[in-house]
Amino acid sequence: MTATDTDTEETGPRTRLVKGPGMLLVWLYGVMSVGAVSRSIYQIATEYDRAPLAYSLSAVAAVVYAFITYTLVRGGETARRAALVCCAAELAGVLIVGTWTVVEPSAFPDSTVWSAYGMGYIFIPVLLPVTGMLWLRRSRTDVAQPAA
Repeated sequence: MTATDTDTEETGPRTRLVKGPGMLLVWLYGVMSVGAVSRSIYQIATEYDRAPLAYSLSAVAAVVYAFITYTLVRGGETARRAALVCCAAELAGVLIVGTWTVVEPSAFPDSTVWSAYGMGYIFIPVLLPVTGMLWLRRSRTDVAQPAA
């Protein structure tokens, strides 16, 4: 089943999340997924003993990015809610890890995707979940309003 405006789930029409700005979000989350997965696999396979916490957190970020990408592509109200929760958890992770790396840099011998609020990734890790939450909230508003 594809996610189109006319598809139905058991609960009604499927919300299409990959339209307009949603397409850019999917693209950015996809790129971040590939980057974080590649980075974490390489670091865990070759240097895990050097900075296990940092590399494990990069792997967690990769899983979060991949799940959000999947839910955005999947569409539907359940997927929208799951993506919204994951974006909030991602933002919390970025803020916690970002603050931790600034306050106690010695805890992280190597950086993570979320270090210094994503400075190594042009701050995309802190901006992406905020943008995602705004888009997902707007998507809910679009569904709640009846078509004219």
